[in-house]
Amino acid sequence: MSRKRKLDESNHNEHDNKQRQRMTTYHLNNIFQTTQQKLYDGSKNFFRKLKDATLTNESKTNSMLSCCSSMHCTIPIVSICDYCEKQYCSNHLILCSQSWTTMVNVLYKSLFFYLLTFIITLNTNEVFSCNITTNTDEQNLSVQYEAKTIQDEFIVQFTGYYNELTRSNYIIRVFERNQISDYEIVKRNNLMQRYPSDFDIVRFNDDEQIIDALRKHPLIRAVNPHRQITRYIHYSKVENENDINGNKRKLHRSPPNHIRIAESLQAPKLWKMGHRGAGIHVAIFDTGIQDGHPHFPNIAEVTNWTDEKNDHDTIGHGLFVAGVIGSNKECLGIAPEAQLHIFKVFTNNQISYTSWFLDAFNYAIVKKVHILNLSIGGPDFMDQPFIDKVWDLTSNSIILVSAIGNDGPLYGTLNNPADQMDVIGVGSITVDDAISRFSSRGMTTWELPAGYGRMKPDLVTYGSFVRGSNLVSGCKVLSGTSVASPVVAGAVALLASSVLHRTPNIINPASLKQALLASAHRLRHANMFEQGHGKLNLLRAFRVLNQYVPQASLSPSYIDFTECPYFWPYCLQPLYHSAMPIIVNVTILNGMDVVGEVVGQPQWHPQDSYGQYLELSFDFSTKLWPWSGYLALSMTVHQNASDFEGTVQGHVTLTIESPAKDSESFVQRSDLILPVRVRIIPTPIRSHRILWDQFHSIGYPPGYFPRDDLKQKKDPLDWNGDHIHTNFRHVYEHLRNAGYFVEVLGQPYTCFDASLYGTLLIVDPEEEFFDQEITKLHNDVVNKSLSIIVFADWYNSSVMKRVQFYDENTRQWWLPETGGANLPALNKLLKPLGIALGDTVLEGNYELGEHIIYYASGTHIVRFPADGYLIYRPLNDQGETIIQMPVSPHMPQQRHLNLEDHDNRKKEKLDIESIMKPRTISMPILGLVESSGGGRVAVYGDSNCIDSVHLVRDCYWLLLALLEFTTSSRVPKLFLQLDENRQMDSDVPELERLNTSRLHLFSRVIERNKNIMKYQNPSMSIDDDIVSPNVLVDSNETPSRIAKNFFSLRNPVFIPSLFGSFGVLCVFIILCRKQLYRLLIFVIYGNGFYDRKSNSSRLKHMTKHRQYHHIAALNKP
Repeated sequence: MSRKRKLDESNHNEHDNKQRQRMTTYHLNNIFQTTQQKLYDGSKNFFRKLKDATLTNESKTNSMLSCCSSMHCTIPIVSICDYCEKQYCSNHLILCSQSWTTMVNVLYKSLFFYLLTFIITLNTNEVFSCNITTNTDEQNLSVQYEAKTIQDEFIVQFTGYYNELTRSNYIIRVFERNQISDYEIVKRNNLMQRYPSDFDIVRFNDDEQIIDALRKHPLIRAVNPHRQITRYIHYSKVENENDINGNKRKLHRSPPNHIRIAESLQAPKLWKMGHRGAGIHVAIFDTGIQDGHPHFPNIAEVTNWTDEKNDHDTIGHGLFVAGVIGSNKECLGIAPEAQLHIFKVFTNNQISYTSWFLDAFNYAIVKKVHILNLSIGGPDFMDQPFIDKVWDLTSNSIILVSAIGNDGPLYGTLNNPADQMDVIGVGSITVDDAISRFSSRGMTTWELPAGYGRMKPDLVTYGSFVRGSNLVSGCKVLSGTSVASPVVAGAVALLASSVLHRTPNIINPASLKQALLASAHRLRHANMFEQGHGKLNLLRAFRVLNQYVPQASLSPSYIDFTECPYFWPYCLQPLYHSAMPIIVNVTILNGMDVVGEVVGQPQWHPQDSYGQYLELSFDFSTKLWPWSGYLALSMTVHQNASDFEGTVQGHVTLTIESPAKDSESFVQRSDLILPVRVRIIPTPIRSHRILWDQFHSIGYPPGYFPRDDLKQKKDPLDWNGDHIHTNFRHVYEHLRNAGYFVEVLGQPYTCFDASLYGTLLIVDPEEEFFDQEITKLHNDVVNKSLSIIVFADWYNSSVMKRVQFYDENTRQWWLPETGGANLPALNKLLKPLGIALGDTVLEGNYELGEHIIYYASGTHIVRFPADGYLIYRPLNDQGETIIQMPVSPHMPQQRHLNLEDHDNRKKEKLDIESIMKPRTISMPILGLVESSGGGRVAVYGDSNCIDSVHLVRDCYWLLLALLEFTTSSRVPKLFLQLDENRQMDSDVPELERLNTSRLHLFSRVIERNKNIMKYQNPSMSIDDDIVSPNVLVDSNETPSRIAKNFFSLRNPVFIPSLFGSFGVLCVFIILCRKQLYRLLIFVIYGNGFYDRKSNSSRLKHMTKHRQYHHIAALNKP
């Protein structure tokens, strides 16, 4: 059900036809005149937008003109051609199919070797280089406690937009060729039925053979699991009164100051200038709206994309968000005259699905909205269909504003899609300009472990105690980043309405984001990962935007490691020679066009002679799409500066180019300068240098990696990156305050020189270890005096089965990929040192000296060298308690879209001890030993006491004491009262692995090591790994082996095959020249070419200049 604003589309039919013809001509010439580098994914998605508009216009015409599409044929249509998608009579349909079939078959045969070469090239990544910066956009792919896979349902994405019958025919033929009859194409009953779409939902048994067959179809782009979205709605209720009850008195606290958002941003000053948001269309993806609400006379359309029958908002969240943007009464919105498009994508039970979002996103593109607000999000940045569609939105010039999340004050808690480069991610501040406690912090975790995260949020604004529309009438007060997001969306609508008169149109995702960031007000006591560029300044943004000239810019706009606290954590630790590279990821915003490229290489220009001491290498997006890219700077210090102390300055230059606009005769060009300033010190002594192992950490997404504390039921997933600057940032600050220098290792152990470091810190590893790493680490400890500190965590296969993740909506279970840590792999690493950990899960409080420590779901030591020292403490057997607990449907974690009170957050834990009294046992939990070569090893069975997430009692003092043991020749006073070592059984059985684990799908080690793969999961499907009946190989290695053996001059078959394929290509061109000519005419001039051609005219020549600038007449939204 929807209420649509009245549009007289008939007045625009002629104009739309001309636009479509010019768009088709322009983009074909763009393809033919540019090099092969232009054919990247971004361009394909951008061109797909134009095809969508064409097909949409054709679908309107075909409903009235039901005739065959063949020239001079007037027979009524009976079918649609699966190849060219036009409507034909039965006679011409057969001819068309036959001609296209012949051409396509010849094409397949002739280009087989070329396609094979391309595919193999994409998979030749065997060399594992050290010290590199990588862009993990592809890995950028999918799973979380917010988005759950639906069993046997898949989203099939096409390379273009096709009508329903055509899409069905493509899918049906794939199943028929594979003789599969048990499948179903799920019908979607929504408004997008009338429009072409680029995806379908198909239900069939999870068969890799069928999935591969679908992916091999030339018009199918991807096949991904369908997911149920449980993205958090980010807001928190605020009570007007907080009462404290005593025995005799009742203390009434005065309510906090409520923010009238329009007045706080000084929006009335722009209203007096005549800018009230008129002409701007804002889409709100949320929980719907109340029908007939008095605050909203400006609603253009309300659409329901859920499976519920009405579009009413019973939660009040969607209505509040709409009120912040465009309310006209009482609690006024920022842009009261903006046209609101309400999209209900969440049910009243707060559940949604990926397909609902995809259809709604497509409809927003069809409606040509200017701004889209998403006050929702989740940590799953690998839901690829969702990510792809977000890119489609911004490539269609839709400005996407999204909340960064309510998971603060923890770092590394950014939500998607706010963490994407082309999206405006918004954080929250209070009325006193302090960062709201609940507001999520950066950095992004896409780039880990080899790279480093980007700066997010982009900016912050008021999100605490904001006044907005209530459900029925009147106003209420809410807090959350989902309140801050519509504040920015409303500001963008107001700003965009002030430049609608500009020609050419400058309203696009990059230009508005540049204006907001350039005008933001820097907060004094917050760092870059808390505030981004600063606080929203509406009036200053208005001035910047009205003077705006299309250009490229950088975020952040400069790098200064001497500026604290803004450049935390970079400003806490200077650079020095032989350190691991320091990586800074800078976002490139391209306001000139949706596509662009970096010309040449970025260059480093030192300011003085000392600038030569700083060595920079670059990794960057050669192609910028949509509207953005990245520039990664890897910084090291030259050997000549090993004794230098001082500040080094300079700047980096790079050039961005985009295609020429309407009346311009040259390409658009923007020269950028990035100032850089760092502090260099002499190389510290070895004992003060600590290496943090980041490479062996895996979190959510992509798989279900459980939290380290089994008592945590509301937040069961490990998704903060386990980085020294995210959930372990307090460890970093304590180590720096103690005089240690911490470096991050994002590569295997074979990539560092152990003679440079005093201690290797291994905390909560989930990854497997290479055999070469195990050998090297043992050699480093014995022969190079490298010390190791291990903070492990729980692992028990039976407990893992009991902490599986249950979804009441899809009736499915998620099984963990590993425990709190991967103890089988860690035991394999420590085995040469005579150390092993067990599978007993321990929990409880104990005393160590004057300190009380909470041991949260840790492990214990089962093997240790005889000359070492162990600490035994009595703790509760938490694992046994969990295993013996009765199974209840209320016990497993239930995944819903939660509305949490972040200002009055209460820690509610499931107390297992209240249900069943645990057994107390005395186990060794801490071990210390010195090897014969001088290296020292310390092993502790729990990492929760140094993890900021759900921290009960910290043990940073314990870490410092262990470092004193490993980096010096003395034993700290804390350990002088250690228990004597007891003889331990040397024949300890290996830990049982969970045979349902899918760790091999997410591991960076297993995918390159077939022995670990087989050892890790003995019950793995044969189809996953077996190429020949008796050979176990990694599928990622097979293509690269083919490439090495086949594409080699030593191969006698290679040269004849190369000439033979070239000959086949020539034969194909000769035989199919007629069809190729007709295809060329169709693509260049569209379906209307033969209709436009008069009897006496011939095809007129069009110059390159006219072809290239046909886009000038287009009206962008």
